[in-house]
Amino acid sequence: MNNSNIVVVFDFDKTIIDCDSDDWVVDELGFSNLFNQLFPAMPLNNLMDKMMMELHSNGKTIEDIVEVLKRIPINPRMIPTIKAAHALGCDLRIVSDANTFFIETILKNFGIRECFSEINTNPGYVDEEGTLRVLPYHDLNKLPHRCNLCPTNMCKGLIINRIQDSFSCEENKRFIYLGDGRGDYCPSLNLKEKDFVMPRKNFPVWDLICKDPSLVKAQIYEWSDWEEQERILHQLINKISMEETSQFISNEFKISPHEALPKVLSLML
Repeated sequence: MNNSNIVVVFDFDKTIIDCDSDDWVVDELGFSNLFNQLFPAMPLNNLMDKMMMELHSNGKTIEDIVEVLKRIPINPRMIPTIKAAHALGCDLRIVSDANTFFIETILKNFGIRECFSEINTNPGYVDEEGTLRVLPYHDLNKLPHRCNLCPTNMCKGLIINRIQDSFSCEENKRFIYLGDGRGDYCPSLNLKEKDFVMPRKNFPVWDLICKDPSLVKAQIYEWSDWEEQERILHQLINKISMEETSQFISNEFKISPHEALPKVLSLML
């Protein structure tokens, strides 16, 4: 079964991994107090860049950061969920307000980097001094993105629009978007009727969607834990596959609408 017409877009923090990667690194390296002190006064993206410089000036190395990232918590179901969706031919992508260094390091450590065709996040690179620098996804020297739902450094809705626009109408791509945070609300609003959004229940994106679900055109499937996330994601992949197969057979053999097709069995992972 090849599901190359399905694009699965994951947020990263608290959607793939079981915590916030920024908080994890700062806490594990003992800089929570400074982070909490500066947090109210600075945008998060700028704050993380400053924190990485503080870590370096206090003798923390890139190797220290890598070792901390390798210990980051991930639910045991998450890795097989991603590998199974990839094996089925889905196009997997990440849209995250973390940074490339954190995400790449974590995914490589868990052996799932090759499952993702694209990672959209804030650039993170090691400068000549050996300091990890974190830049904004959007160039702040250019015109602002003008989305009042998103932080200045990243509008995930614009990223989803770009991905949607990269496909022709004939390709009939269908999106499944998974997220938990406030920043995942804007891209949820940009999905189409044929798409699906999977907000994490009792997290900011779920709260925002619940205020007025009619604003979201996509079909909404909430999830609470990783077992539920895995089950729903693969049910949706099966659902899309059945609909596509039904459409193909109907077009080819002119089956009347009331003739039932056999159900696709759920994946047993």
